Amino acid sequence: MKQFRTLLVACALVLGATNFVNAQSKVAHIASQELIEAMPAYKAAISELEKLEKTYDGEIRNMILELQNTTKKYRQEAQTKTDEENAKRAQELQGTEKSIGDYRNNALQDIEKKKVELLKPIYESARASVQKVARAKGYQYVLDSTTGTGIIMADGYDLMADVKKDLGI
Repeated sequence: MKQFRTLLVACALVLGATNFVNAQSKVAHIASQELIEAMPAYKAAISELEKLEKTYDGEIRNMILELQNTTKKYRQEAQTKTDEENAKRAQELQGTEKSIGDYRNNALQDIEKKKVELLKPIYESARASVQKVARAKGYQYVLDSTTGTGIIMADGYDLMADVKKDLGI
């Protein structure tokens, strides 16, 4: 009876261990930021954003230069103008400064909108490809191994090559 009980416990342990091993989830990892930066669409989007930023930056610089020239001119002419004219000119300069500030804020908002518009499809494409490849390879979890994401060690399967192949890069 004692041997039968021992045999029964041993069988239960073996079956439990087998079920535990079968229940283990397959985990892979990928450096998502590295993947996205390798995508040609990302490089094109960043180039377009940089071009837009340079355009706005040039316009703002021109507006500031014009303001500086006008300020210099008004200071030189201040002695020959009445207090009323000088006050009116000071208000004009303040209005111009406010306009430049408003333009700068609108430019930043426009750049941010454009960034979201250009990058969102790229991130979605990368995510979809990672999911497709992970499912095809039987992985249930994919961790992001990009530096700073909380993964300290990533010795598991790296999906990078498979996902790049799927994306054609």
